[in-house]
Amino acid sequence: MTDPGAEAPGGPAALQHPRFARAYARAVEGMNRRGGTEHRRNLLSSLHSRVIEIGAGDGSAFALYPATVTEVLAVEPDDYLRALATEKAVSAPVPVTVAAGAAEAIPAADASADAVVTSLVLCSVVDQSAALAEARRVLRPGGVLAFYEHVRSEHGVLAVAEDVLTPLWKQVAGGCHPNRDTLRAITEAGFTVSDNRRFGFSVHPLAPPVAHILGHATTPVLGTP
Repeated sequence: MTDPGAEAPGGPAALQHPRFARAYARAVEGMNRRGGTEHRRNLLSSLHSRVIEIGAGDGSAFALYPATVTEVLAVEPDDYLRALATEKAVSAPVPVTVAAGAAEAIPAADASADAVVTSLVLCSVVDQSAALAEARRVLRPGGVLAFYEHVRSEHGVLAVAEDVLTPLWKQVAGGCHPNRDTLRAITEAGFTVSDNRRFGFSVHPLAPPVAHILGHATTPVLGTP
């Protein structure tokens, strides 16, 4: 079991990206208008009961949670984004508690959530496998992982370009890795993917579309591996 109070890999300072956080907060409004809001709405529409959202960012998803959700624990490591999320939590249609924390050390008990939400966050966590292990730890048996992520291209030339770009990009973009095979990582973490849609989406009007995935996966029920 992971200690919920344990310090995330890299320590608190490593999870602060002040310049990127401010740039992201400005950019996400445009992303939402161009389709991000509908992507998140589709991601969240089937969820219910207790939800943990990791890497909640500025709280863009809060207004989209359905009435079937009874409470949300929103975990965000960056101080600036967490402050924005705290403001948005006040007007959310469901109860939202915003907490400091990292995906690799979720401040929640074992099997305490019905769903875990990741929205454009598994690209930038320090340790993707550790983050997914934590998601599985806090989910009840049969719980849902709802994921909306940008991922490595399936086109050979673009994929190689993403591999080359990643070392520099992660330094300037808050740890973002544009070349992660997140769907494979989800299955390797022991989740069963129940649905998955792959599509191109431009994060900026002048940027080319990059590969994204949106879907849901479940943890094993009791008595299964």
